[in-house]
Parts: sequence; structure tokens; C-alpha cells
Amino acid sequence: MKKVLVVAVHPDDETLSCGGTLLRHKAEGDEIYWLIITNVLVKQGWDKDLVENRQAEIIEVAKRFNFNNTFKLDYPTTRLDEVPRGDLIASISKVFNTVKPNIVYLPNRSDVHSDHQVSFQAAFSCTKNFRYPSIDRILMGESLSETEFAPALAETVFTPNVYVDIEEYFEKKIEIFKCYKSEIMDSPLPRSLDVVEALARYRGSSISKKYAEAFVLLKEKI
Repeated sequence: MKKVLVVAVHPDDETLSCGGTLLRHKAEGDEIYWLIITNVLVKQGWDKDLVENRQAEIIEVAKRFNFNNTFKLDYPTTRLDEVPRGDLIASISKVFNTVKPNIVYLPNRSDVHSDHQVSFQAAFSCTKNFRYPSIDRILMGESLSETEFAPALAETVFTPNVYVDIEEYFEKKIEIFKCYKSEIMDSPLPRSLDVVEALARYRGSSISKKYAEAFVLLKEKI
């Protein structure tokens, strides 16, 4: 049994980037944990109905994944670059020390969204082996509408080297993603249901499977 922690910058990142993989971990007997970095709050100027709907979505998604625990840091969405980096690292570190994960899924370092970039840097700071010895494997995932919009440069391109067969779990991943009603886009936009499926089919083609999710392996301890 492994302890798996997914670092989601915003609610829905966990489902888009590794939802099928998380469901597979759970089915194989692993414990799965959800860390949500940002949130929408009324005190930050967000509409009350939107805030209430988002909290209800988080509860429903946590239930459907059957997470062992969910951690919400409630930093202001789209404004992580204004948060003192040391404070953010300390908050993430506290969760890492609580969970003591063996496997960590991080956002892509080069996603176009500044929240993703800041979260990756802060979370990766919490993976030093002499401070977090439980960690055996660190992977970086991709999120539609963020990863593919990074500049087409060698140092920012997402080049996966790990593929996870999610054929048995893809339909449930889609059903979970539908919980995020405000995030689903119309076709052919990036977060439309058919594009989510197209990416899974494309990644699956790399390993001769119907559906897959792809990752960049950053570190592995054997």
C-alpha cells in the first residue's frame, strides 16, 4: 500500500491531470490524498453563489474519488504570486509532513497559469529526501488549457516519459469532471468533454491502450 498525494492548484486540476490514475491507485489499495492550493472566497470578491457551488463541487468530487483526506489551503486564486513564498512552502510542507506520501503528483512547472508555476516551485521545495524521506516517486502532470499553452520552447515543452493505462477508469474520470459544471467548456475548446477524451486517446496511443494519462517522472527511488 502506497500513500499518494496530488497537489492541485485549483479544484479540477487533479481530475484533468491524473483523475484516472488516482482512481487506479485507489482500486489497487493505495491511500489517496488531495491538496488544493487555492480557493474562491467571498472575502476575495467572488460571487456568493459561485463560492457555495464550488465548495459543494469539492465535497462531491472528494466523495467520488473516495480520498482518504482533503487539505484546502484557501490561498486566493489567480494571486499566488502575491503570497510570500516562504508562507506557501510552510503550508505545503505541513501537509507533506502530515500525509508522509510515497508518491507525489505535481502540476507542470511550465503551465501558462502563474498559479501553477508558483505552486510547482513551492511544492517541489517540499520533496528534498533528507527532509521528506517517505517520498519515493515524483511525477509532473498536464492540465488542459494550461500545459499546451506554454511557450513552444525546448525548456518549457511537456515531454512525458511515464504513461498510465486508465481504460478501466476513464468513464468515471469523466463523470467526476462533470461535477465541475462551471469549468466544462463547449467543443472544441480545451476543457470540453470531447477534448478531454481526445487527449486521453492520444496518450493511450503511445502505449497501445484506449485511454492513458501522461506524466514527466522527476525523481524515483528504487
